[in-house]
Amino acid sequence: MSFDKIVIVFNPKSTGDASALAEDLREELARRLPGTPLEMAPTQHAGHARDLAREAAAHGRPLVVSVSGDGGYNEVVDGVMQAGNPEATAAVRAAGNANDHRRVTRTRPLADAVVAGDTTQMDLLRLTLAGGSHDEVRYAHSYIGLGITPVVAVDIEAGGKGSWREIVSVVRGFSSFRPFPVRLEDGQQIEIDSLLFANIAQMAKVAKLSEDGRPDDGRFELVVNRRTSKLTVLATAIKAATVGLGAQPTATHHELTVLTPMPLQLDGELVELEADTTVTVDIAPGALRTLF
Repeated sequence: MSFDKIVIVFNPKSTGDASALAEDLREELARRLPGTPLEMAPTQHAGHARDLAREAAAHGRPLVVSVSGDGGYNEVVDGVMQAGNPEATAAVRAAGNANDHRRVTRTRPLADAVVAGDTTQMDLLRLTLAGGSHDEVRYAHSYIGLGITPVVAVDIEAGGKGSWREIVSVVRGFSSFRPFPVRLEDGQQIEIDSLLFANIAQMAKVAKLSEDGRPDDGRFELVVNRRTSKLTVLATAIKAATVGLGAQPTATHHELTVLTPMPLQLDGELVELEADTTVTVDIAPGALRTLF
């Protein structure tokens, strides 16, 4: 597929090297695709990448590249989906702290994939929130998490990123964590330590969530940990980071209602849920045109 324009979205205030990586990509693509218009689209505030991507993807055969981590790419994917143009393509050039999606799906350097134009369709997770102040639909490229995963992420955001600060934040979040009550679609009420809807087989740099989860198999892995001791939670985390969690059940739809305020995480982006918010996750098969 040839693109009639390429828009590179990046955060110029990123703590990483997003600006330099975005400029390197622009220079390489300008050299190798001299006839294709290239635009640099720096973000100005949180959520701006979504707006830029939606505008860029509205017409024609555009490629929107996010030079970012998973959270920045989440905004770009969501914006491209909002544009509703099936000819639009989204891709990510890894930058920032967490790049699970690019690390797991990468098959070659991004510039090579862009020049070749070999696009493919990948599944997305479609999140529907209903109740309270949240009545919206969002998309995730890699995972949606409830429970201890977003709680630790909140502490990392508050404590700052960087290896030692992240370790302190993880320990603090783990020690203060309490299980969350939820009501399932069948009316059953349970308490969960964590619940992950996974579109890829790995997350958090080292955690192996499943044996063969793929972003193009038409299903998501459902990784559920009901309330248990903290020692068991820790053992599960160690298992995920070493040998992996093994085969997990899969689904195409799951619904629950959170009974207390709690955070939810989409690909690194945090959403604060109010009590009595209904959370529905569906697989959107082949929803996004992309490059690996």
